[in-house]
Amino acid sequence: HVQLVESGGGSVQAGGSLRLSCVASGYTSELCSMGWFRQAPGNEREGVAALDSDGSTVYADSAKGRFTITRDNDKKTLYLQMDSLKPEDSAIYYCAAGHPLAFECGLRTKDVSWWGQGTQVTVS
Repeated sequence: HVQLVESGGGSVQAGGSLRLSCVASGYTSELCSMGWFRQAPGNEREGVAALDSDGSTVYADSAKGRFTITRDNDKKTLYLQMDSLKPEDSAIYYCAAGHPLAFECGLRTKDVSWWGQGTQVTVS
């Protein structure tokens, strides 16, 4: 079992930046593929970015060029640097973890095994 705790959400003006963090714990957390998903009111949860266990990354089209996903294995922490934020980026952002190579087929919620509790991001 893997536990995920996010932080770093908040309110920011359009064009601003935020950095989300997700601390992972659990017996095999260092082996997991990890990523970020988001859900806005009335919308389905969608993938934003993921960093697979082999080091490969995948980004949603909406995130390419603006968001950067990184991981510090020593700290067991996943980050999402979000720049040039837009109002349509407003959502609850969830940290996600899956088995090795979980996201090799893309950002699919069905490939997520563990979820964090979410952190709100509001862009105005």
